[in-house]
Amino acid sequence: MAIPIGPSFIALQVRDLAVSAAFYRDVFGFTAGDRNTPGAVVFTTKPIALALREPLRPLPENGPLGTGMVLWVACDDADTFHDLVVQRGGKVLTELRDGPFGRFFVASDPDGYAITFHTAQR
Repeated sequence: MAIPIGPSFIALQVRDLAVSAAFYRDVFGFTAGDRNTPGAVVFTTKPIALALREPLRPLPENGPLGTGMVLWVACDDADTFHDLVVQRGGKVLTELRDGPFGRFFVASDPDGYAITFHTAQR
């Protein structure tokens, strides 16, 4: 029987790859891998790779992308990371709070994707 196993790669389609890649690097602090395919930037995230890519199909010209999608990204300390995102000019959509995976907050990227950062459970 064929069954899905689980996410193995996540790619967000963005309107401007250079702008988004710089934001994810400079504001969110992600590190891009050494080998990226044309039209994409793959970050060295674990256990699942996260990438930004040029659209595979036309995207809406206005408004946030990813409405209805929830992406949780683990970090070592959500409280400290929240302060770094704010200090670096990031937009916080929800302030720090306790949730199902520990402390978390939601921040927005240049395309309006809402990314939830939470303290990794050990």
